[in-house]
Amino acid sequence: MKLFPLKPSAALNEAYRKQSLNQEQIKIFKQHFHILFSRINESESEEYNKNIIADFLKDTYYKGQHEINTNERKDLVIHTGPKASDSVGVIIETKKPGNKAEMITAEKPTAKALYELIHYYLHERVYKDNKEIKHLIVTNVYEWFVFDAQDFEKLFYQNKDLLKAYKAWHDGVLVGDKTEWLYNQLLKPFVEKSNEEINAAYFNLKKFEKAVNNHDKADDEKLVDLYKILSSEHLLKKTFANDSNSLNKEFYNELLHIIGLEEKKEGSKKLIDRKPITSRNDGSLLENTINILQSRTAISEAELFSTALELCINWLNRILFLKLMEGQLIQYHRGNKKDYSFLNAGR
Repeated sequence: MKLFPLKPSAALNEAYRKQSLNQEQIKIFKQHFHILFSRINESESEEYNKNIIADFLKDTYYKGQHEINTNERKDLVIHTGPKASDSVGVIIETKKPGNKAEMITAEKPTAKALYELIHYYLHERVYKDNKEIKHLIVTNVYEWFVFDAQDFEKLFYQNKDLLKAYKAWHDGVLVGDKTEWLYNQLLKPFVEKSNEEINAAYFNLKKFEKAVNNHDKADDEKLVDLYKILSSEHLLKKTFANDSNSLNKEFYNELLHIIGLEEKKEGSKKLIDRKPITSRNDGSLLENTINILQSRTAISEAELFSTALELCINWLNRILFLKLMEGQLIQYHRGNKKDYSFLNAGR
């Protein structure tokens, strides 16, 4: 199996990536990032480092909104709500900073940390019917690999042979029933023999330490994508302000102008109508359409407007549909605009 590391920006929802952060969010992030680094002790146990990661996530993003704790044999999980009884939404496998044998790398994803994630994901899906897992993470405090659960679903849960073998192991009908046997005799050979590819957002916190420890506003920009990749909006795929389904006021006004319409008030109501004669633009979609209809048909002024508007709306609906489809294709293919962007001057 090949692992392709992505920059955080490439893994983010495009609309969320474009959304700005306020200074208070950056301030809190830098404060708790600094605390996290001050507490790292490479000679300490995995349990110790697991706790400081949990504290960092809670204090920066999740406290009071999403429970973060251990769950059965899982090192850490982020629940979909504030209670431990809420579904598991994110699974986190932690390793000591010096534990290179069990930590994955981009060059060598075949390590125990990945096998553990596969085990925990399959257990949640098969025996808890949990369909709400959004992301899975491997981290040694410094390095982070963030996997989309959709990839685990496709590569592991939907693989019938692997799923059958996993259930057989769980039911104790194979020669080994220990987790180490599962990792070494079942999951390791499966991953090593697989020709599949898997993406993961990758970042090393050490590379951001300088930006965190200074007061240069320009360096704060380097922290925006890092902040977002660990936020609940991304990890739990929550909705956020100004997402792709909300209406941008500037876009709305520009769209009315291009069509040749204006918004006006009549009492408490807002109405959209053709611009008055003194404000009309000959190059607008509506006026162009009306001119063409006038030259080809003999219909009343009222019918002329309604027919032209209907045609304009039909054209725009088709273009907007194509643009939405383009955006979904790019998002599905992890921000690959080169191959999947088709509504541009180059095409």
